[in-house]
Amino acid sequence: VVFAKNDAGQFQGSIEVTFIFRQGEEIRQFDKYQLFSPETSDTTAIDFSFIDQQRYFIPEGNYEMEIIIADLNADKKPFSAIQPVEILFEDENMCFSGIQFVKSYAPTQEQNITTKGSVDLIPMVYNFYPETVNKLTYYTELYNSDKALTTGEKFLVVSLIKSFETGKPMKDFASYKKYDAQNVVPILSEFNISGLPSGNYELQIEVRNKENVKIAENEIFFQRSNPNIQFQLEDLAAIDVNATFASRITNADTLQEYLNCLDPISTELEKTFIHKQSPSSDLKTRQQFFYNFWQARDQVNPELAWMEYYKQVQIADNVYKTQISKGYETDRGRVFLKYGPPNVISESYNEPSSYPYEIWHYYTLADNQRNKKFVFYAFDMITNNFKLLHSDAIGEISNYKWQIFLN
Repeated sequence: VVFAKNDAGQFQGSIEVTFIFRQGEEIRQFDKYQLFSPETSDTTAIDFSFIDQQRYFIPEGNYEMEIIIADLNADKKPFSAIQPVEILFEDENMCFSGIQFVKSYAPTQEQNITTKGSVDLIPMVYNFYPETVNKLTYYTELYNSDKALTTGEKFLVVSLIKSFETGKPMKDFASYKKYDAQNVVPILSEFNISGLPSGNYELQIEVRNKENVKIAENEIFFQRSNPNIQFQLEDLAAIDVNATFASRITNADTLQEYLNCLDPISTELEKTFIHKQSPSSDLKTRQQFFYNFWQARDQVNPELAWMEYYKQVQIADNVYKTQISKGYETDRGRVFLKYGPPNVISESYNEPSSYPYEIWHYYTLADNQRNKKFVFYAFDMITNNFKLLHSDAIGEISNYKWQIFLN
């Protein structure tokens, strides 16, 4: 942001913000306003960020939201981004608002843009938690509990953190609290995540009645970087792999290759073992990890689960390998192994003004995401190395200007 002198002789940044909510070609909501920075007398020592929050009231439905940000003190092309927004509200059934990650909060002294009820909530602007942040604070509201239950009736709110890849709750990351039924129930709580390993996660919040039946839930994706926490080898020590399929893999190089090809479906903690710890581990430890990996995904028949997956690894290698990478190491191979084959592939290799590209369309992903696409592109057709440019699936790289980039 360029800071220019204002009438008071201080330096100040000025941004023009435009919001557009579209349904098809029709604009349903529009807003444009100026956002001013705090004033400063020294532009070499700026220690603040812009923060702004707006609330818009729009009918239920699916929208395309565009935000355009222009620096009014600079002759630069405005920044713009587009993302889908779904508005859905239950009139009678119990339901949650969207979950908001919170950087900090304090009792409201004077109403402002961050006020919710009687609390000022400063939002986290990312869903990424680096190792320097060890507290995950969140806010949500529960609606209609007085309609689904009797006013004043007790119910339980369960909050937990679960692995995004496996869907399993993380040990020691769950909380339980009772509330009274009323029209709106604000929920402000937090987790200490100092012991949460690097990885992709979901914060899940659910309501259970006195019969312990789940009657409402919501969840939000986030990422954690905590590189100092590694896979605990002592957790493997008690695993008996004798007479299991893992014990029959006695060649160290073969077993390491089997471990490497698990990367596309592994959690970040499992990847830490595969790439950093397993090369220096003995054969038995690797066998124990391999068996534990598949038993965690299929307790009834872990060997069959492995064999079925390995068939897909071989397919990925035949179709997506390059001169320098095995199939599972490429972007297309990783997506194929993680999500399965797409329902539709659109190929465009010969557009005169564009890189060769493919668009993979999935009607439904395993975690109930619907209508997701992956855009891959290549600098040429010789190497067969298509890189992932954009996806609207959770946890994947997103670039809503991918069409501009291709051209």
